[in-house]
Amino acid sequence: MHFLRKSLFIGLLSTAIIYSANAQSQAGYLNPNLSDNQRVDDLLKKLTLTDKALLLGYRSQAIDRLHIPAYNWWNEGLHGVARAGEATVFPQAIAMAATFNTDLVNQIGTVISTEARAKHNLAVDRGDRGMYVGLTYWSPNINIFRDPRWGRGQETYGEDPFLTSRIGLSYVHGMQGDVAGRFKIAATAKHFVAHSGPENTRDYFNAVVSDKDLHDTYLYAFHQLVKGGVASVMTAYNSVNGIPNSVNTNLIQNTLRKEWGFTGYIVTDCGALDDVYTTHKYLKTATEAAAAGIKAGLNLDCSSVLQSDVVKAVEQKLITEKEVDVALRPVLLTQVKLGFYDDPKLSPYFKYRTDSIHNESHVNLARIAAQQSMVLLKNDKNVLPLKPSTYNSIMVVGPNAASLDALVGSYHGVNSRMVNFVEGISGAVDKGTRVEYDLGAGDSDTTHFGGIWGAGNADVTVAVVGLLPVTEGEAGDAFLAEAGGDKKTLSLPASHLAFMKALRKGVKKPIIAVITAGSDVDVAAVAQYADAVILVWYPGEQGGNALADILLGKISPSGRLPLTFYNSVNDLPAFDNYGMAGRTYRYFTGKVQYPFGYGLSYTTFKYDQNSAANKAYKAADTITVSCKITNTGNITSGEVVQAYIEYPKVDGMPIKELKAFQRVSIDAGQSKDVTLRIPVQDLSKWDVAAKKQKLYPGNYKLKIGPNSAEAYIVNDFSIK
Repeated sequence: MHFLRKSLFIGLLSTAIIYSANAQSQAGYLNPNLSDNQRVDDLLKKLTLTDKALLLGYRSQAIDRLHIPAYNWWNEGLHGVARAGEATVFPQAIAMAATFNTDLVNQIGTVISTEARAKHNLAVDRGDRGMYVGLTYWSPNINIFRDPRWGRGQETYGEDPFLTSRIGLSYVHGMQGDVAGRFKIAATAKHFVAHSGPENTRDYFNAVVSDKDLHDTYLYAFHQLVKGGVASVMTAYNSVNGIPNSVNTNLIQNTLRKEWGFTGYIVTDCGALDDVYTTHKYLKTATEAAAAGIKAGLNLDCSSVLQSDVVKAVEQKLITEKEVDVALRPVLLTQVKLGFYDDPKLSPYFKYRTDSIHNESHVNLARIAAQQSMVLLKNDKNVLPLKPSTYNSIMVVGPNAASLDALVGSYHGVNSRMVNFVEGISGAVDKGTRVEYDLGAGDSDTTHFGGIWGAGNADVTVAVVGLLPVTEGEAGDAFLAEAGGDKKTLSLPASHLAFMKALRKGVKKPIIAVITAGSDVDVAAVAQYADAVILVWYPGEQGGNALADILLGKISPSGRLPLTFYNSVNDLPAFDNYGMAGRTYRYFTGKVQYPFGYGLSYTTFKYDQNSAANKAYKAADTITVSCKITNTGNITSGEVVQAYIEYPKVDGMPIKELKAFQRVSIDAGQSKDVTLRIPVQDLSKWDVAAKKQKLYPGNYKLKIGPNSAEAYIVNDFSIK
């Protein structure tokens, strides 16, 4: 928040006085000519221990004598500014990952931060310092979607650490801006660490994780985002190997701070510090938890434990005031980098106001993102795209066809321009085309259905079924989920499946199944009743328009699965088993419905190698390969070129692993050259005996293709 706007200090001190040369000479923290650390040093000297405690909670208290108003640190921006009124609603995070488009995700992050700054400016104008209007955003969620039962998996970028890190970095860089040493807004990588269900036990669950899985899977994306400059890291509710994350000195102090050199602020998930003594029973009192959090390296508490008990902890000699200063420093540095103690009129974002929120360019970007995220999974006899000469009437049916929830997913904003699937299709066809709509099925009734007679009279039927964010999601929010937010199976609702069966029985003309979900679901159960299947995720406000664009062939589908789609959860280890063996495409050896990286197109592509990998590499080298991708069809389309590494046969090694990708758009009949680069050092894996990363010598394979199961180019190489 811009603390020094004149409207915030009526009755305290005028802006003119605050920014006078005399005031700057007396208050170093207000002097932009000093270094950030010098400004923080000055402010720390002026704060009492009680003041410091008040600044360590997310509802930061006002300190009137220093003209510091209250500030609420809690803001959400998972796929758009959330919970703060009108905002552009982009596709859910898992759908953004399905684009495999880092440039697009960077643009989305830039738009979100622009709208966040504008909303903040408008809030300051009216004296609002409450929740969801600040500049510190607790996104992205870079946990690994290791098991499809986890309800919050929709918030992540999928099951792969490398893809998660690349998409996450692009998002963070867009959010935080490109002004050196300053933040447009401050992003947060969450939830640190090994946090991906079960939801209903998250406040006391202990994730038992091997060192190898911890470093090769669960820590990788966090490390990459820290190296990339993310402002903040949030600790998770659960314990790891018996120690709650929020007081885990080894993970916070040793790994984050010392090993990785992280200098930003570390915040607890909301209520996680309370859990240390109330649910984990790791410590006995709030005062002990406050002291343990400070010693472990916490800087901000999304509850009131630090605010209430830090002074007591100092008085009881559990911690020192110097340790409190160390804890508060990253919080104050973040504020300085956001411009809290500068003249707001000097900010490059000061003029952002209403016209920077949900404008036409932002809406257009949401549509492009939705288009690129949707995944075509079946297209028998090339029934898609629909050709105007083949239809005069379209029936749109299904429980999710007109659903707002099916568009927005979890942690969302709102606006008056949401376009559901019925609206998108009806608005895209010729005015003379007959479009009808029917809900088709209820939530639970498996015998009574609507719209089937109408579908029988139509040339083509679009049936929208699937999950909603109330049937999978965060504990509490997904109040209709079978397991406290999580799923028990991969099945879609029984009523949806029964409806699809009845629809197929009553309709002989083409049926296009559209599935909404934020996770792996049993597509085969739907696909048997449909001629084509499109997975649209939770596609955001422009979902209806994007679907129509794909159905009618205005664009070719180009989304790719950031998840493995299994046949059954019975093929997987127990949900609460955090070992990676037998999970995700990196370690799973069984048959699947669809592999990681999979997605169909309206065209075909040919891969030719321009330059191959070398026969041998050293640690300091970079593997560089080039290939020519040719669109051999008759429609422009995006292709996601994916490079996977197969490792030497060493215990605990992944079967294969994505290590480079590039999305390209290629006109019909045209070719593009794609160059992929993989630093050899990025092939290092955790050595359990040596307790450090090791580049294993031996024979490797580089496989390039359209998904993790198909390789069109294969190169052998060794590392010495």
